[in-house]
Amino acid sequence: MIDYSKFLNDKIQYIKPSGIRKFFDIANEMEDVISLSIGEPDFQTPWHIRDEGIDSLKKGKTWYSPNRGFSDLLKEICNYYKRRFNITYDYKTQTLVTVGGSEGIDLAFRSIIQQGDEVIIPQPSFVCYEPLTVMAGGTPVIINTKNEDNFRLKADDLRAAITDKTKLLVLPFPNNPTGAIMEKHDLEEIAKVIIENDLMVLSDEIYSELTYGNRRPVSIASIDGMYERTIVINGFSKSYAMTGWRLGYVLGPEQIIAQMTKLHQYGIMSAPTTAQYAAIEALRNGDNDVTHMRDEYDMRRRLVVDGFNSMGLSCFEPLGAFYVFPCIKSTGLSSEEFCTRLIMDKHVAVVPGNAFGESGEGFVRVSYSYSIAHLKTALKRIKEFLAELEQNS
Repeated sequence: MIDYSKFLNDKIQYIKPSGIRKFFDIANEMEDVISLSIGEPDFQTPWHIRDEGIDSLKKGKTWYSPNRGFSDLLKEICNYYKRRFNITYDYKTQTLVTVGGSEGIDLAFRSIIQQGDEVIIPQPSFVCYEPLTVMAGGTPVIINTKNEDNFRLKADDLRAAITDKTKLLVLPFPNNPTGAIMEKHDLEEIAKVIIENDLMVLSDEIYSELTYGNRRPVSIASIDGMYERTIVINGFSKSYAMTGWRLGYVLGPEQIIAQMTKLHQYGIMSAPTTAQYAAIEALRNGDNDVTHMRDEYDMRRRLVVDGFNSMGLSCFEPLGAFYVFPCIKSTGLSSEEFCTRLIMDKHVAVVPGNAFGESGEGFVRVSYSYSIAHLKTALKRIKEFLAELEQNS
């Protein structure tokens, strides 16, 4: 028998599999399961966007695109950031189309992190930042954000985490899994610390359009002094319900985009052609689709937050993305125990909060990117589950 461990990369072997997929996989093996575990829009890609992709196939437009993406798409991405955030980027030198936002994050880390560089990661946050840092040779430095701060990154906590090895801050807002946002005044305080310490920021803005209330999304790249220090990650999966099209993009300083493009050339070559034609249509004519979906998510958000609070699981008001992060400490169960018993007893799948970092222990992530009927049934089952826990305690 071959000992394959001697052939495998040690860094990869010691990285844990994603904690998000565990309960999704269990749910797939069970009947009558309501899964609130995956952050995927239940909307279909709007027809006019699909039609553009279909039309490109009918016309035989199935060749490679340029490495950085079609120029029309690069232009529309820059137009979008000018329109929505009043930030100007050069489509020829400061923009790169990637296979999903995740590829953009990976390229950014590998382009700027060297062995031993420290990367500050606020948690709870999406599962990819820490392992991708390790795979790039960096050292993750975790800041645990707090429920009492609405899971926002505080400037004092950032300042305390910085050392002479710190190179990069990951800014994952609107946040997965908490739904937390950073408002302009929060970003201004963070920017002061970044500039004082000569750092870079990776701003993951994939949920930026899903910001609720009267608040407009704000990119830290628009804050004075931060344009030249910010690598922006965004894409089409969440805002336009285009998860399966696998298309994202990066905006940032010319010198960094050039290095990311080299990695992209050798590892990927180019993003999917069909998806790029669809994305051009999304950016040109999809604003109303985004507004419609955001309004629907907002209604679901209020239903789910009220539902958890009414059943005794305290839940701060998330103002972004499509997740709620209720506290389950009152049940006496760990996050893992709560989720395991919930899916086994009531066939409802949610994700343990500690899948997103140790500071997520005592919480669970619930996605509300599902129909109202779906959510109401899930809330009813969770309420029954809590009642049975109380009876048996």
